[in-house]
Amino acid sequence: MERLRAVNALKGSYYAYPLVNALHILAIGTLVGAVLLMDLRILGVVRSVAREPLLHLLREAVALIFPVAVVTGLALFSIRAQEYATNPAFIAKMALLVLAGVNFWAFQRFAGSESDADAYSTAARLSAALSIVLWVSVLVAGRFIGFI
Repeated sequence: MERLRAVNALKGSYYAYPLVNALHILAIGTLVGAVLLMDLRILGVVRSVAREPLLHLLREAVALIFPVAVVTGLALFSIRAQEYATNPAFIAKMALLVLAGVNFWAFQRFAGSESDADAYSTAARLSAALSIVLWVSVLVAGRFIGFI
């Protein structure tokens, strides 16, 4: 019952929905930006900053902002759950998010313990390239949700 009250408050508020939506967009932008910078560092495109300090900072940013993206996304989903659950763009976004998570898990499991400060294995670089494709696709699918 308490959840329904929160959903109704979000629906009925002139300010709440746009603010939650803006916070979701900010969180997703920050998250994807941080992930892209990590991936570009792994691919060797960004070399001007030492690897470990950069990756540590970006991982912390992701750890802080990912929950914000999830909570605001769930709040937005709750407004039109039935509509979103059948929206092909939303379904694609969720599938792409799962694939991005599996790719991250695989990177951590198989390629994340590189000891050389600058060189990455082919598997790590392929994972980083796939990560870029997946996260950009998540963004594109997310933008299509409102248009399908």
